[in-house]
Amino acid sequence: MVEGRRGRRPAGQDTREPVLAAAREEFRERGYEAASVRSVARRAGVDPGTVRHWFGDKTHLFTASLGLADVDPAAIVRAAADGPVEGLGARLVRAVVDLWDADYGDTVRLVIPAVMADPGLRALLPQFLGAELLGPLVRRLDVDDAPLRTSLVASQMAGVLMTRYLVPIEPLCSQPPARIAALVGPTVQRYLTGDLPPA
Repeated sequence: MVEGRRGRRPAGQDTREPVLAAAREEFRERGYEAASVRSVARRAGVDPGTVRHWFGDKTHLFTASLGLADVDPAAIVRAAADGPVEGLGARLVRAVVDLWDADYGDTVRLVIPAVMADPGLRALLPQFLGAELLGPLVRRLDVDDAPLRTSLVASQMAGVLMTRYLVPIEPLCSQPPARIAALVGPTVQRYLTGDLPPA
């Protein structure tokens, strides 16, 4: 059987799934920061415009490759950053919980176990969160120890997602989003802007 000639796929051919497959491979091999729309397009054998047609930019391409096509990290950053710095922690918690509550946590319960079971995707997730969600917020604050603060916030938010959706712990898991934000927000705020113990 003669292997077909490599090259760009014919116009009009359904390329969404092949692009997603190429994106997963590219992100796994090169990491989130090093991968690009162009490198994914080359791997998929399509024009970069085709990738942008389906997914827009690298951020949305990555979330789609995780099964999170409707997640917009920039919208979470905007929601959290819109207001006084003193309320940033609570707004961030509220934005994240509101996002995952939209389908009663079904997406979290489906996606997070799949990501955790795949070593490649598991390694990519912190890169993505740092580059697109927590990193931009911490950089806006211009604080010391930004990488440490970012990882502390991530640990807190991971705990909220775990105990609200994956391993529900009452009464926390049944609290409304505003209450979760009021309870957890001050801790996130301290991680973002408060004094941290010396090393």
